[in-house]
Amino acid sequence: MTSSSPGRHTRTTSRRTRSASTVAASGVLAAAGVLAFSPTAPAAPSASSTVQAAGTLGAAAAQSGRYFGTAVAEHYGEADYEGTLNREFSSVVAENAMKWDATEPNRNQFNFSGGDRLVNYAQQRGKYIRGHALVWHAQQPGWVQGLTGDNLRQAMRNHISKVAGHYAGKIDSWDVVNEAFEWDGSRRQSNLQKQLGDGWIEDAFRTAKTADPKAKLCYNDYGTDAINAKSDGIYRMVKDFRARGVPIDCVGFQSHLSQNENLSTYRQNLQRFADLGVHVQITELDVGGSGAAQANVYRQVAQACLAVARCNGITVWGVTDKYSWRARETPLLFNGNYQKKEAYGAVLAALNSAAG
Repeated sequence: MTSSSPGRHTRTTSRRTRSASTVAASGVLAAAGVLAFSPTAPAAPSASSTVQAAGTLGAAAAQSGRYFGTAVAEHYGEADYEGTLNREFSSVVAENAMKWDATEPNRNQFNFSGGDRLVNYAQQRGKYIRGHALVWHAQQPGWVQGLTGDNLRQAMRNHISKVAGHYAGKIDSWDVVNEAFEWDGSRRQSNLQKQLGDGWIEDAFRTAKTADPKAKLCYNDYGTDAINAKSDGIYRMVKDFRARGVPIDCVGFQSHLSQNENLSTYRQNLQRFADLGVHVQITELDVGGSGAAQANVYRQVAQACLAVARCNGITVWGVTDKYSWRARETPLLFNGNYQKKEAYGAVLAALNSAAG
């Protein structure tokens, strides 16, 4: 996400009976090992297995041992929203309910209601769960803004410990730190960076590891889709962390894209991070545009993930254009009436092709 769009980070507009297709998708997920907590790359089906084209995104992704997920807001009661969510997606992440302002509005007073609802909803339906996000310079509660020095450090550690600890054993991947780099590859001069110095990201990951040893711990950012100055800076950090034993397990690529996006180095970029020994995940995918051009970008992203063995899966940032934070750009796979778009067909075909 770019800092030039004031509303781009907040996403405030985006916060029963189990269907047969959901049951089938969950079964495939369990067989593929996606629902298990494992530090290794997801297992693909054996060469001798006969794979038929799946009819939903989640089931199609599961055939190659991956998930296909969506960000979820508080629209559970809307029949079309819930029906599409349950049918198509094998993984969920909260748009806002697990962020610092939502979970700790007052110091050491925690509210897990929104996150708990999502987790319970997902567990009842056999869905994989991502956690987003433990530490971020945006959407901090007001009381955090005035903290300095060790006071801020202790508040950060306590927040991570309490939130990750509350969900320990339930979250497969946590975005431990979100958007801590600038476009030139330097550290963002947030209150965390200014008060705590370069060591704060490492501190956050070590604290999260203690709070939930089983979760994959991810660094997540936007504008890192290409090999560029920003992704280079993050790459150097991850390489250093891996060399020194800092517990980082994955890197999230938000992938907020346009239909004219240049993806010439996208796959290569994912692969170089994977070569460091971490998983890579597409975490907030949406593509502004429509028709064949939009579909082509979605297809390229799906194909890039499928080509990288350590790419666990793909999450789109919302179920429907109706509630997208980029609604005017119609960036998702389902339109405002929950109809499948051309991009949906492109992604489904790509996922199915990898299973053959």
